[in-house]
Amino acid sequence: MAPNIAIPDPELVRLVLAGALGLFLGLEREWSHRSAGIRTFSLISLLGAVFTVLDRSWLLVLGGVLIVVQGSVLAVQGLLSTEDGFSLTTAVSMLVAYGVGVLVGSGMLLAGVTVAILSSLVLVLKRELHDFAWGLTKAELRSAVEFGVLAFVIYPVLPAGEMTVDLAGLAIQVEPRVVWLLVVSVAAIGIANYAIVRSYGGRGIVVTGFFGGLVSSTAVVGAMIDHVRQHRHAVSYAVAAILLANAAMALRNLAIVMVFADDRSPVFGLVIPLGIVILGSIAVAGLTADWTQRIDLDLDSPFSLRNALGFGALFAVVLVGSAIAKALFGDAGFLIAALLGSLVSSAGATTSAVVLYNGTVIGANTAILAVLGATLVSILVKAALALVGPTRTFGYRVAAWSAALAVLGVGIGLLFVR
Repeated sequence: MAPNIAIPDPELVRLVLAGALGLFLGLEREWSHRSAGIRTFSLISLLGAVFTVLDRSWLLVLGGVLIVVQGSVLAVQGLLSTEDGFSLTTAVSMLVAYGVGVLVGSGMLLAGVTVAILSSLVLVLKRELHDFAWGLTKAELRSAVEFGVLAFVIYPVLPAGEMTVDLAGLAIQVEPRVVWLLVVSVAAIGIANYAIVRSYGGRGIVVTGFFGGLVSSTAVVGAMIDHVRQHRHAVSYAVAAILLANAAMALRNLAIVMVFADDRSPVFGLVIPLGIVILGSIAVAGLTADWTQRIDLDLDSPFSLRNALGFGALFAVVLVGSAIAKALFGDAGFLIAALLGSLVSSAGATTSAVVLYNGTVIGANTAILAVLGATLVSILVKAALALVGPTRTFGYRVAAWSAALAVLGVGIGLLFVR
């Protein structure tokens, strides 16, 4: 007979979690020697959870008002103090802590944990966020606003649900919001990593190669060719940076499939081969290069309406071309069109494969081959650029490692295609 195991009261679990998340939120405030710290934040979150569990709306409103008043008093005290100065951060953080307690008390545990973690990151990364914001040019700031319009204004306007689009006699089921989200997501990856390169650029191969590769792997190759031309002793660093750019590109392509494919069938055929490219590139870079060397990348800002629309246009061309090739020549025609498109952008080829796969135009095996082929072509293009670089050693090493990892990964990937 199985022993009786006492199951904790769900409401008790919520209260404990709310208090713990409040303590987590208060850590940075305590470390910064602010007027409200660990105990205050923990009690505020606990209070929000208690009022929510009691299910008294007037208590929730009263608690929110009290938090706002208390935060305002602390802000005024900081204004009158010569040490702290006026700051609304602590006041707003207290209101966030109260909201976390309400979320957890309502049973929205994941939402509460997510808000607490994101809020803590914002508090901890104060210097980095300020430095990045103050370092933005006017053009970058304007373009960031334009990107916000693309991501948060256009998206809700697009029709929800599936639409049937006729391309070269093929009826393709397309969800406009999902397609737009694909375009915005690829642009967002570039923006996030551009911010990392701007903040930490020149501090090693990881930033130069991997994060730079997520913005523009071609730019990494160009920068490494120039670097080797000026510093012949930096061949190992340059080779490692290009390999890390390949790893970043392969990871991005895999992420596009994992996030946006309706059915995860292609993922199982891509994880191992692309994983070989990703992990193999990182391992070779880690074992062969001097990680202490530094170089600054001159990347074009992805904060651009033109860049986002340019990728969207490129994606549309690859999508239409692939659909037409599929209609005229079958799967072989689609694969050829996808490979040609990947000469310009492997992300565009991967995205078109996902959209056509979701629209049941191509099968899982064809989608796998398209993504593998796009990744392989992108790697080989970088190797070809390196071969015409300033030294034979540099070109041969990039080509040898790139070809070995790409062929090994794609070769193993073909085993998953039936």
